Amino acid sequence: KGEFEGDKYVGYSKNNMSHGQGTYTYTSGNIYVGEWKENEKEGQGTFTFASGSKYQGDWKDNNIHGQGIYTYDNGDKYIGEYKEGEEDGQGTYTYASGSKYVGEYKDGKKEGQGIYTWENPWEQYLGEWRGDMMHGFGYYTYSNGSKYVREYKDGEKDGEGIYTYAN
Repeated sequence: KGEFEGDKYVGYSKNNMSHGQGTYTYTSGNIYVGEWKENEKEGQGTFTFASGSKYQGDWKDNNIHGQGIYTYDNGDKYIGEYKEGEEDGQGTYTYASGSKYVGEYKDGKKEGQGIYTWENPWEQYLGEWRGDMMHGFGYYTYSNGSKYVREYKDGEKDGEGIYTYAN
């Protein structure tokens, strides 16, 4: 059985290739509705996974690339920039739990400046990130209003810091 056997394309074509607006239904249950260029997803499109996850936004060379919204089947949602299928640039990731990260991404990981807010209990870190971890200078605010200003390395407190009590 061939790789694409049973898949179905309905839309515009050029030189026997998907080209222009079209809908591609995969035998897996995934569906792509959007723009095509020479058999590749290119431009605006929506990819709905059989699992319930969905991506709406820009495509380039058959990859998620540019601005987009990715809604995961677990309720998480990312709105922001992509590069070659990975979160890259400015973005907001909202977790189903209510926690949220707003900041910079590189190669699918939190990287650069960002704010992470935990929902239960409410706490917040504003500072530098590297490889999805707090790394560099940052401000941590606890649910009781106390604040900690310090350096972090690979997600752990590093060196001395200044702790300010809420009262």
